[in-house]
Amino acid sequence: MQKILTYLSFVRFSHTVFALPFAFTGALLAWRAQPFAWPQVAWIVVCMVSARSAAMGFNRLVDARFDALNPRTAMRELPRGVMSNAEAALFVAASSAAFVYASGRLNPLCLWLSPVALAIVFWYSLAKRYTAYTQFFLGLAMAVAPVGGWIAAGGAAGFEPWLLGLAIGLWVGGFDILYACQDLEFDRTHGLRSIPVRFGVRASIRLSRAMHVATVAAMAALWRVADLPPFYLGGVAVVGCLLAYEQSLVSERDLSQVKRAFDLNGYVGIIYFAATALSLVLG
Repeated sequence: MQKILTYLSFVRFSHTVFALPFAFTGALLAWRAQPFAWPQVAWIVVCMVSARSAAMGFNRLVDARFDALNPRTAMRELPRGVMSNAEAALFVAASSAAFVYASGRLNPLCLWLSPVALAIVFWYSLAKRYTAYTQFFLGLAMAVAPVGGWIAAGGAAGFEPWLLGLAIGLWVGGFDILYACQDLEFDRTHGLRSIPVRFGVRASIRLSRAMHVATVAAMAALWRVADLPPFYLGGVAVVGCLLAYEQSLVSERDLSQVKRAFDLNGYVGIIYFAATALSLVLG
């Protein structure tokens, strides 16, 4: 049991809630015109959990040396020695294989695209070594979720998954910028790149706020594109209030509440999914 808990902590399993609701939102929109099947739901869950686990495990593995040097991350599993690099590598390989298999159970297109999805989510972990726009690549990695959900549910060509992908990419990139502000001095010292390193804390926070405004705008645009009832806009308004509160907790002079602001994001996907699902029922 302790080993299972170690693996769950290793990949921060509870943070799966960030992307999974958006994958299901993409699937829900596609199911309006496609037959619904419970096995699809199960395999979408397997895909999301395994892909995120593979990505997080890869991130922890390639960053283990830096994590050991950073006081904020020194207590993670690999630096503490409660998990070996070999165990981590095996976990990443097994999670990747599970993702590819589950993708194949959904449809051939998902199977063909699965290596591309893994390449995108793995690249984020390496990006900080090569580009200052690391947080944008995390947004791209998370934007795969609603597009994948749409394809998994058999969705045809349409703007809905791309607007959803834009919304989640802006949202995730925006809060990851705030999170990266904590490591500004560490990243500068060790030659790692990020938006805060490139532009400083003040400009980075302004960019994060602009991205969250754009997140709400993209969600609102989906109302017209997907022909949803006005109730949907109420859910978007709640998300907007949550993001505004999150931003209010962080300032250039006080980064002590970044963790608290980060944790608020767990509610964003759940509220948005619930609002969209109820809108489809009402509509």
